[in-house]
Amino acid sequence: MLESTLGLEIIEVVEQAAIAAGRWMGKGDKKTADQVAVEAMRERMNKIKMRGRIVIGEGERDEAPMLYIGEEVGICTRPDAEKYCKPEELIEVDIAVDPCEGTNLVAYGQNGSMAVLAISEKGGLFAAPDFYMKKLAAPPAAKNHVDIRKTPTENLNILAECLDRKVEELVVVVMDRPRHKDLINEIRKAGARVRLISDGDVSAAICCAFSGTNIHALMGIGAAPEGVISAAAMRCLGGHFQGQLIYDPEVVQTGLIGESKEDNRKRLLDMGITDPDKVYNAEELASGETVLFAATGITPGMLMEGVRYFHGGARTQSLVISSQSKTARFVDTIHLFERPKTLQLR
Repeated sequence: MLESTLGLEIIEVVEQAAIAAGRWMGKGDKKTADQVAVEAMRERMNKIKMRGRIVIGEGERDEAPMLYIGEEVGICTRPDAEKYCKPEELIEVDIAVDPCEGTNLVAYGQNGSMAVLAISEKGGLFAAPDFYMKKLAAPPAAKNHVDIRKTPTENLNILAECLDRKVEELVVVVMDRPRHKDLINEIRKAGARVRLISDGDVSAAICCAFSGTNIHALMGIGAAPEGVISAAAMRCLGGHFQGQLIYDPEVVQTGLIGESKEDNRKRLLDMGITDPDKVYNAEELASGETVLFAATGITPGMLMEGVRYFHGGARTQSLVISSQSKTARFVDTIHLFERPKTLQLR
């Protein structure tokens, strides 16, 4: 029911966010790119007949006025909802959003940014704190064979065996951060190749599930909320994903999660996370009976083209994945803002 009711509408949600952000591609202003994406996503979301709750949003760190954690969205959250929503139409859902995943990529005209969301019934998505997460993503063939608790070298050997490849034929995506110096060295020493990215590890994680992307694993530490969104997609695709919260400031080396490991651990316990060191799999991070994932390319990427504008309109490419119908749909859409002079087929 969730897919049939919300499937088309969540595509339009990410499309509108991507179109808004894409206008700021290459202008060096990541704050505005993110802001307009948030506004467009929220506006379209509030036209959907649902009672939605943001469990992963713009986050505590951003102090966002819109799509913040806990915000209710959808027509059925309005005070006069009974005018618009019949009882049988009331759908309670949890939503994880990143309206502009890779704001730096948009600002500087680089590949790999997208507007993204995951949605499930109430309680179906892990409400990740605004911390960091150690992540391991791998293709379906390696699911439950590789393990984040093993060394990178061990996982590469297992992955090579699962894919019937040599380790030297594997490509591992790692975010280009000082904290990953030892990880990068070990991957290279093991014989695999490293593809460094500046931002956008959701796209990298999902690429692991598709053969032909020449990406065989994602390793390293990135933002925890994006980890949940990646897990939602990988659960639907049958890929391998594990995440472990990282709350030690000395490990992440950013200065963005507080100064004390002990205080951060207490904060997690106060949030109900009784085992801060637990390793989560995709089914635990996205545990709902039905999970939907949607993304639209803002700038060109491995999976989707970026937004392409023409006189009077724009063209977008999106990816919609469903655990309900067990499908991954690539959607190519032409948006007509006014009467265009031409419509280009390709």
